[in-house]
Amino acid sequence: MTEQVLSVNRLSAFYGKLCAVRDVSFDVAKGETVCVIGPNGAGKTTLLKALSGTLTKTTGAIHYRGRPAARTPAQTRVRHGLIHVPEGRQVFASMTVEENIELGAYARRSGDLPGNIESALKLFPRLRERRRQLAGTLSGGEQQMLAMARAVIGHPQLLMLDEPSMGVAPIMVAEIYKQVQALREQGVTILLVEQNAKIALKNSDRALVIASGEIRHQARSSELLKDGAIAGLVFGH
Repeated sequence: MTEQVLSVNRLSAFYGKLCAVRDVSFDVAKGETVCVIGPNGAGKTTLLKALSGTLTKTTGAIHYRGRPAARTPAQTRVRHGLIHVPEGRQVFASMTVEENIELGAYARRSGDLPGNIESALKLFPRLRERRRQLAGTLSGGEQQMLAMARAVIGHPQLLMLDEPSMGVAPIMVAEIYKQVQALREQGVTILLVEQNAKIALKNSDRALVIASGEIRHQARSSELLKDGAIAGLVFGH
C-alpha cells in the first residue's frame, strides 16, 4: 500500500470572512510530485500557507505523515519536515549565502551541519562560488536557488515550492527545474505551485487544477498536457 505523506480533507482557508480556499481534498504519496495549477487568484498560494501553518484560519482536516496537523504550529510542522519555500523567496538580504542556508537547519536538533551545507551547495553549484556573497546581491534566480537550498538542508519529508519560476529569467528557470528534477530522483516528496502550468506539468506526476478556491480537476500530469479541454482552463485558450 502506498504511504500517504499528506492527506487533506475538506480544507477551507479564510482571510477574515473571505473564503479563499473551499472544501479542498487530495492526497500526496511518498516520493510523488504533485503540482497545483490554475489562474491568478485561484487560491494556490493560500493553499500552501494553510498547509504550512502560516495561515491559521482554516477548517477541515490535514493529516501529515498519518497524524493530524491542522492545529499544529508552523514551527512544529517545519521541525517534522513539512517545509515551505514561499512565493517571493524571502531570503535575508544582509546575510551571506552560507548564513542563509544555515538558517534552514535551525529547527533540527542534531546532524552534521557542515556536511549538510556541502550537500546543499553540491545540489546548487552556482551558490558555491557565491557562498560568502550577500544574498541581496544575487539575481532573482539565484535567490530562488538559495531559498530552495535553505529548505533542503532541513531534510524535508514534504517540500512545498510556491512559484519557483516567478520573476526568474528563462535560462535560470531551466536551471532551477534541473534541481527540482534532482530532488525528485532522490525521492523527495514535492507539492509544487506554479503559474507556468506547462513547466509544472512536465515536472510532476499528478496535477490539481484549482480555480476560485476549489479543485476542479485531478489527473496525471501527462494526461493534462494532452487534454485540450483542461488546457482551456489552465492556459486560458
